[in-house]
Amino acid sequence: MKKTILLFFITSITAFSQEKIYNHREVFAPLFQSQPGNPYRSGTGSPGPMYWQNRADYKINARLDEVANVLSGDVEIIYKNNSPDRLPFLWLQLDQNQFNDNARGGKTTPITGGRFGNTGFEGGYNITSVTAEKINGKKSNNAYKEHIIDDTRMQIRLCDALGSGEEIKIKIAYSFKIPKYGSDRMGKQETQNGIIYEVAQWYPRMSVYDDIEGWNTLPYLGAGEFYLDYGDFEYSITAPASHIVVGSGELLNPNEVLTAEQNTRLNQARQSDKTVMIRSKDEVTNTNSRPRQDGMMTWRFRCKQARDIAWASSKAFILDGAKINLPSGKTSLALSAYPAESATDEGWNRSTEYVKGCIEFYSKYVFEYSYPVATNVAGIVEGMEYPGIVFCGLQATKGDLWGVTDHEFGHNWFPMIVGNNERKYAWMDEGFNTFINDLSSKNFNNGEYYEKPDMRKYAPYFFGEDKDPIMNIPDVVQSRNLGLSAYVKPGSGLGILREVILGENRFDYAFREYVNRWAFKHPTPLDFFRTMEDAAGEDLGWFWKGWFYENWKIDQGVKGVDYLGQDVSKGSIITIENHEK
Repeated sequence: MKKTILLFFITSITAFSQEKIYNHREVFAPLFQSQPGNPYRSGTGSPGPMYWQNRADYKINARLDEVANVLSGDVEIIYKNNSPDRLPFLWLQLDQNQFNDNARGGKTTPITGGRFGNTGFEGGYNITSVTAEKINGKKSNNAYKEHIIDDTRMQIRLCDALGSGEEIKIKIAYSFKIPKYGSDRMGKQETQNGIIYEVAQWYPRMSVYDDIEGWNTLPYLGAGEFYLDYGDFEYSITAPASHIVVGSGELLNPNEVLTAEQNTRLNQARQSDKTVMIRSKDEVTNTNSRPRQDGMMTWRFRCKQARDIAWASSKAFILDGAKINLPSGKTSLALSAYPAESATDEGWNRSTEYVKGCIEFYSKYVFEYSYPVATNVAGIVEGMEYPGIVFCGLQATKGDLWGVTDHEFGHNWFPMIVGNNERKYAWMDEGFNTFINDLSSKNFNNGEYYEKPDMRKYAPYFFGEDKDPIMNIPDVVQSRNLGLSAYVKPGSGLGILREVILGENRFDYAFREYVNRWAFKHPTPLDFFRTMEDAAGEDLGWFWKGWFYENWKIDQGVKGVDYLGQDVSKGSIITIENHEK
């Protein structure tokens, strides 16, 4: 038995090594797109006539206890089964459990800590109640049988399966300790005027049930981000009255939580192309800049057709804003919330200008921005994205602040509008975003911070023996390779496709077609590949295979040049050879 296992292991390594070598017969094999289309997903790469996806609408009430460092809340989820299947159980995501010592995310965190984990923290959800009722018109019937929690997942088992077209109401009460630094997604930052709380993955969320693999239940380990269904959100945050709260979507009760002067300035910002100060640096320590200082205050928000929501709260926030002009003639609002330490002319004083600049560009190039507000928050998280709100490092300045703002808001298209599975395919949002960031930086302020990518510098790193192919689950990719596999190489590949293979006109048309087809839906890599080929009119299987699935390099050189009859005017014969064999 041992000899057999050893022999198999050696054979596997040999085969793997051979796969890394460029093979022209394999790269141009005719059956790259071997999976036929079906009624759910067309062979053209577009949603089929029977495409479906489930829906989750949320109502959430949460309370921030700054003294105990605890967030407590309750969530009501209306989940609709649009699939043709009966669902005897439901899966939810409990991402805060990554900070529980019993979770895989905690166990796999290096003892020195890291970007996607922390050490010495005991947290996770405390679930105090779970109910589930089927909704039948105005009546509801108890459907809850039991639930189990495993790692970052909760399974709710039903008394009677949820049929096609049926809805169920789930209610969960919960609380958790707020981590100081949570996987570069959330945390708290002490500043001279108070703590900044950046809060995300803060409520139990439905897992996605799709036509590809049913329930998507990969646990949250940190590197793999999120896969979520769309729906409408109504949520309230009760925080100390001295705090300013900003969040995904539209603030519904500004007259209750802002002063009369701040509301006047907020309305001015909605009409101004220049940044308007809503709460200045000098006003942060002025008690008159809040309706009251004592007790608690509730902020109410609504965010429609979104896959997630996040928020931030602090008594240290400076707040400013400006108008975002959209191609349809509609407008949105750019906001920035940051502490006094960040309020410099080279730093966050220009944040709103950056927000406005990148969102106006992407709205023209890709798809119109879909949220009423775009908020940039300075805090401990150096770069993370959520619908309508992003978290960026409070120490960032100049080109670094532009770059992180531009990148995180680019994510409002990938994956917020085009809802790919980040847990499996990080490159479908990070790589796409890296690509469009290059175009946005070239456009902003006549290229104020633009630097043309040096492909010669990156090329040696793309094809190393220890590099992971792009098409890998991010939690499987070696941590040192994630930036290359998820960001740089796919982003560079799209740039090559646009500038060299297809040309700008054909690429841009096909790229926009992909976004239009899959806006607020769940595309797979094959849907993207097929749409690009369909709309651009080019068989690109060789490119997808070599660049995304393998680490092959087409290493070619000119072996010789012979002029016909030794006469340049008659043309020449150029001999090219492959060095990679």
